[in-house]
Amino acid sequence: MNDTNTGTSVTPPSGRFGNWRTIVFIALCLLLAGNVLVPLWRNPPVPGPKSFDAGVQKDKGFADVVGQIDAAFEKEWQAANVRPTPAAPPLTVARRLSLGLTGTLPSLEEIRILEQQPPEQITQWWLTKLFEDRRYSDYLAERFARVYVGVENGPFLIYRRHRMVDWLSTEIQKNRPYSEVVRELITANGIWTTQPEVNFITVTVDQNDKKKGPDEVKLAGRVSRAFLGVRLDCVQCHDDFMGGSWQQKDFHQLAAFFAPAEMSLTGVQDSKKLKYEFRYHGKMEDQVVFPKVPFRQELLPTEGALRERLAKWVTHPENLAFARTTVNRIWALMFNRPLVEPIDDIPLEGKYPPGMEILAQDLVAHNYDLQRLIRLIAATRAFQIDSTTRDDEHHVTDGHEKLYASFPVTRLRPEQVAGGVIQASSLRTLDAEAHIFWKLNRFFQQGDFVKRYGDIGEDEFNQRSGTIPQRLLLMNGKLVDERSDENIVMNASTRIASLAPDDASAVETAYLCALTRRPTAEEQSYFVELLKGIKGKARFKVMEDLYWSLLNATEFSWNH
Repeated sequence: MNDTNTGTSVTPPSGRFGNWRTIVFIALCLLLAGNVLVPLWRNPPVPGPKSFDAGVQKDKGFADVVGQIDAAFEKEWQAANVRPTPAAPPLTVARRLSLGLTGTLPSLEEIRILEQQPPEQITQWWLTKLFEDRRYSDYLAERFARVYVGVENGPFLIYRRHRMVDWLSTEIQKNRPYSEVVRELITANGIWTTQPEVNFITVTVDQNDKKKGPDEVKLAGRVSRAFLGVRLDCVQCHDDFMGGSWQQKDFHQLAAFFAPAEMSLTGVQDSKKLKYEFRYHGKMEDQVVFPKVPFRQELLPTEGALRERLAKWVTHPENLAFARTTVNRIWALMFNRPLVEPIDDIPLEGKYPPGMEILAQDLVAHNYDLQRLIRLIAATRAFQIDSTTRDDEHHVTDGHEKLYASFPVTRLRPEQVAGGVIQASSLRTLDAEAHIFWKLNRFFQQGDFVKRYGDIGEDEFNQRSGTIPQRLLLMNGKLVDERSDENIVMNASTRIASLAPDDASAVETAYLCALTRRPTAEEQSYFVELLKGIKGKARFKVMEDLYWSLLNATEFSWNH
């Protein structure tokens, strides 16, 4: 080609690379390789939290509440003559928090920066980092949405589940008072696309019945279970014949609060003309049912629209049923097991498990601050203790787990297993800041795995034993196979085999990625011996087998 200024011919370099395009291609490949083959043992590139306050756990009010909860559990342990297990290692606690609040494991990058923190600050530092991570709010939003609207797609034309989940995630990320979020759900008006909270109402509409608007019965059932922890829908068809005090009218009087909600050209709106009618068990005709709350009637406002009055009653500071239900659900997320089982059947009166009333009252006192509630639970001895004992003379029994004298060992839910496999097989943190390629890959792989593994749905805290197909899916399924085989770009096993400075470091890194702990001396010795002197393809194969073994270990699929 010609230079326009001199008129001389400019010839691209020739020889080994041939032309400029080849040079550019090779440069891009080298750039990609530099990005992929980064040194594994350098200072971690992930930043720490922006808003961490080391004084959070030193605050007297905070420490006093934790002390009260610990004392309540200690009293139970002494009464049962149960000796609690020792404190769990910091990485174990971090693993629990990540699984409970993001549905995945800490990455190798996160583990490295986590271990640089003062031991006494690790839990609260890690929580601050999780709260700033969109994975936290997205995960909690999905868990709450299952309770609010279920897992089905609902009426196609007037329901957008994903919009409601996104809205919930944004509110949780802002740490908006939970009581305000719930009030918006109950009182929602407008179009389901522009007012995402309206989907709590529209999901109940039967599109085959054009004359019928939102289903008052379904909404009453959701409110009683999700927000009050009361299975009031059990008396939907008749009075409680099992010795309980609930009557059929209690449920339908609650349903009557939703009677004014109707579908219009402007979405969900209230109409004063609409009344709730129902034919009670044993009666011959329908009758108008007037709205009335099933308990603590004195807390119900006397003025305002029906749904607004109901929302204020549900979230009233003196209505501790709402606070207890919130505590029970957050506890369940963090322990994989609720304080009161079933999770949506909490007695209105009676003796409550240790810590429940203390946490409920603190939640009310601090304006339904979910982050504070999570911090309090994480700081308790019940959450911090190990799932096993190191004393050969004292063994963990079912009694220990029942009283939280040891951390209860529970099977991970499907999304936690999938999230764990995907993160464990990457040396990078797969968070909201990850490249869109990694996020899309994670989304499709996780969705496919959960579908095959078996999604429990709304009843996700009902502990069930594992099945043979589930074990086979982990052992022979596509996800584990693809995430452990030889792939220098995608998989940690291959990258560790290529870049680890020595065999011991390779084994340790694999254990940190998969199990969030270092190998025991016996484990280290065994796998180091397998890697000794092995190079090339054979080394990749050994690391692949090691990774496959770790991902299929019982320890990987359980919270402990």
